Amino acid sequence: MAAESAAAGGLGMSGRRQHSGTVKRRRWGGLRQQWKLLGLFEIDQHHEFYSLTCMMKEGLAAAIQNTIGNPPTNEVSDDDFRLEVTQIHKDFAMETFAGPVFASLRSSLGMTEQEYQQSLCSENCYLQFISNSKSKADFFLTNDKRFFLKTQNKREIKFLLANLKIYMEHLRKYPHSLLVKFLGVHRIKIPHKRKKYFIVMQSVFYPDDRINARYDIKGCEVSRWTEPAPEGSQIIVVLKDLNFEGQYITLDQQRPWLVQQVEIDTHFLQRLNVLDYSLLLAHQPLQHDERHQSLSFATLIMRTKKSVNPGSSPIHAGVAAVPGAVPEDDSTLLLSETHAGCLMQTQAGDAPSGGNLHMCPEHAGPDSETAELQDFRAQNRRLLPNLKNPLHIIDGPDQRFFIGIIDIFTVYSFKKRLEHWWKRLRHPGRTFSTVSPQTYCLRLCQWVQDHTK
Repeated sequence: MAAESAAAGGLGMSGRRQHSGTVKRRRWGGLRQQWKLLGLFEIDQHHEFYSLTCMMKEGLAAAIQNTIGNPPTNEVSDDDFRLEVTQIHKDFAMETFAGPVFASLRSSLGMTEQEYQQSLCSENCYLQFISNSKSKADFFLTNDKRFFLKTQNKREIKFLLANLKIYMEHLRKYPHSLLVKFLGVHRIKIPHKRKKYFIVMQSVFYPDDRINARYDIKGCEVSRWTEPAPEGSQIIVVLKDLNFEGQYITLDQQRPWLVQQVEIDTHFLQRLNVLDYSLLLAHQPLQHDERHQSLSFATLIMRTKKSVNPGSSPIHAGVAAVPGAVPEDDSTLLLSETHAGCLMQTQAGDAPSGGNLHMCPEHAGPDSETAELQDFRAQNRRLLPNLKNPLHIIDGPDQRFFIGIIDIFTVYSFKKRLEHWWKRLRHPGRTFSTVSPQTYCLRLCQWVQDHTK
């Protein structure tokens, strides 16, 4: 009787395990089907990029582990910008360029190497993102959709590395910059095959659970319309300038900050002599509790300190700051609790993201300003939202906007000048993408002026 009971129990346990496995497979199958509907394809064993992405994961795991074992110092040297580290694996070798520099940048974003490694190197497959971009690059997305991996050609990688110090200095000077955050540059060498360069970037659209529209804006009209997905469809379509006509980025008190930061970032790109970059834009409706948050003084102090030094959240208190970042020190005027309370929003009652930060008059007089204070006052900062991707998220009264500037590798070369003249003949009186960096910069700034309120 006992034996029969045990056997029945065993069968019951086995049946339950079998049922559980079936449910998991159904859920996983449903998720895979959903990704396909969204234009995201799981890179499984049958996918053409499966072998490459496995190598990427293995190489990145080793490269990040090397950083965990040798954490970056507070100051990066000129040698760090030129550093190339090669790690040999069974079927390939992977080079990591300027590793300490990118590790330092990740730290300044409040990102630990362990969570970076976990996201990039988890057992879950990468996703292939099918882009409607004219670029021949391949786009991969980590399974949690937090990071993009994008293949680049050698010329683009050389351009990024040549200007890495200037890029880092810009982010130090304007830590709330909308420029895409590059988190790593690598090259894979596979015997008898072409070398493959790729970069790791922070996704502007993260977390994307509730995003209901995405746009790629260049500020012109030729080839800037994309056929929207059919109504009710779950397919992700990145729309363009002409699709956005008649709409606005409604931010209220946040508008001046956005307009100014776009001007700062695009003028930086103009100095680099680049064009054809895009302003990525997405939005989702704010829920009731997100619109009407009552902030305690303690929460405001914490968020203010985090906004002054984005990498200074309590969770990552031991993380090294990017060179030049404001240090988190009780003796520092900018971060002491007394003066953090004096970092005020432009107007009382701002949306949760807040407006620009200003010092109290009694501490901001010309006679009392230290070099650090003068530097701080020159920066364009705002009270960051307490969210996972705060530098790219701006809350308006009714909508949450995700905004960032991407694709900053196209130099205004002789070939691009010829293309400009050809397009002038082909599209008389119409605006198109290939123009001088100065015109491109001013035009995108004007678009933001015209489409925000």
